[in-house]
Amino acid sequence: MRYQNPILRGMYPDPSVCRSGDKYYMVCSSFQYFPAVPLFESTDMVNWQQIGHCLTRKSQIDLTGTSTCGGVFAPTIREHNGRFYMVTTNDTIHRNFYVYTDDIHGEWSEPILVEQDGIDPSLFFEGDKVYFISNGYDHERGCGCIQMCEIDIATGKKKSETKPLWYGTGGRFVEAPHLYKFGGYYYLLDAEGGTEYGHMVNYVRSKSMWGPFEPFPQNPALTNRNLGGYLLQGAGHGDLLEDKHGNWWFVHLAFRQIDPWLTYHHLGRETCLVPVTWKDGWFYLGDGTSRLEYDLPDRPEVEQKLDFSRTFETLEEKKDWCFLRNYRPECYQFRKDGLRLTGMPDTLFEKGLPTMAAVRQTAFQEDISCTVTSSCREAGITIYMDELHHYDLYCTDEGTAVLRLTIGCISKEMKTVPVDGAAALHIRATAYGYSFAVRSGGTQTEMGFADTRYLSSEVAGGFTGVMIGLYAIDEAGRTADFTDLHLMHTEQR
Repeated sequence: MRYQNPILRGMYPDPSVCRSGDKYYMVCSSFQYFPAVPLFESTDMVNWQQIGHCLTRKSQIDLTGTSTCGGVFAPTIREHNGRFYMVTTNDTIHRNFYVYTDDIHGEWSEPILVEQDGIDPSLFFEGDKVYFISNGYDHERGCGCIQMCEIDIATGKKKSETKPLWYGTGGRFVEAPHLYKFGGYYYLLDAEGGTEYGHMVNYVRSKSMWGPFEPFPQNPALTNRNLGGYLLQGAGHGDLLEDKHGNWWFVHLAFRQIDPWLTYHHLGRETCLVPVTWKDGWFYLGDGTSRLEYDLPDRPEVEQKLDFSRTFETLEEKKDWCFLRNYRPECYQFRKDGLRLTGMPDTLFEKGLPTMAAVRQTAFQEDISCTVTSSCREAGITIYMDELHHYDLYCTDEGTAVLRLTIGCISKEMKTVPVDGAAALHIRATAYGYSFAVRSGGTQTEMGFADTRYLSSEVAGGFTGVMIGLYAIDEAGRTADFTDLHLMHTEQR
């Protein structure tokens, strides 16, 4: 049996994983989108089903005014004595916090703040003590580091001073720390090089959790930085786990560039899975690189599900859909066969709260279609990277359909055609571009084409990914109805 990477496709970066009994749970970053921190469950480490989010209330996470790549960074999930903990950073206000739950399918607690700076926090439990790890900055040495303190898990209060543990291997942006104990050693993991083409995973070990640490002789333990022309790049930032069969795994982020020789990626950083082996007290992450396909251990009951097509009938309001910054529930009426949006004045060009329900684009080749019946000033589909980089196909209250492309400081209406009542909007995506069309009154009109590269992180900046959004803009609070949504993959991988 073989499985394909990514195992979570679309913008699901910074994965962290834990095991509870015979099941596995994973969380990922969500940045400016609400609800925050998507939560997944699996029984085999290959197929993952989203079961909810960890942060579902404004009292847990307030994303008002959050810019692209702000908000919720790099969560870690851990289970201890039957209770699950998720620790993360609200980078908009630069605070670390954690929430907990005794029911993984239920609600999570209000946040508990930890007075340690840095990002990418993690928890380590040993006996009755709990340690809080994050990246940070050693002002005495004048460089980044991995740092740790002991905390009271009931209150988040520090029980010790914060101490630098490790300064990495020399790569920039020392991040993504996790501390483990296997056998007689403590293992400290990090990611370095920036979450781009030079990304890498390194680790050290020690008999003491406070060090001094001995580096893995073959660091970097995982990187694709030298795999020129390979579609999977940016491998780094991950988490280690032993499954119920005794197999070891490493989940990590990576991204797929659009072509072997075109170094652009727009789907965001995705979650991949690498098998792990042990030798002489060191763990090896695959062959030191991350690949698009791997052999599974001899477990023929595991078959990877590769059908990712979506419709209104298969998408669930509180699991699959997300919203920019915060959520006005009165603006969204979800039904099995459609969605009614109440337009608000906020647009896609600002850091407000536009009425937009979005899902991640998960494949290069995808057919996106939806029928819109609207009285709003503007309502349609957006292919959205950020406020300054999005492609919008929409209907107006003047009886027209418009294709508008926004690339940086330039926004242009490329084509306008009349429509009569309901309009079927169609977008065909490939790795290289989007083709736009409108069908109304029995006539289909090709609206234009736009390159994917202008929505890529290499052009737009940042480190999120393209979202497919249904949106409505209106100063008078009029409504738009969306029906017949189809997001159909047209590729094998």
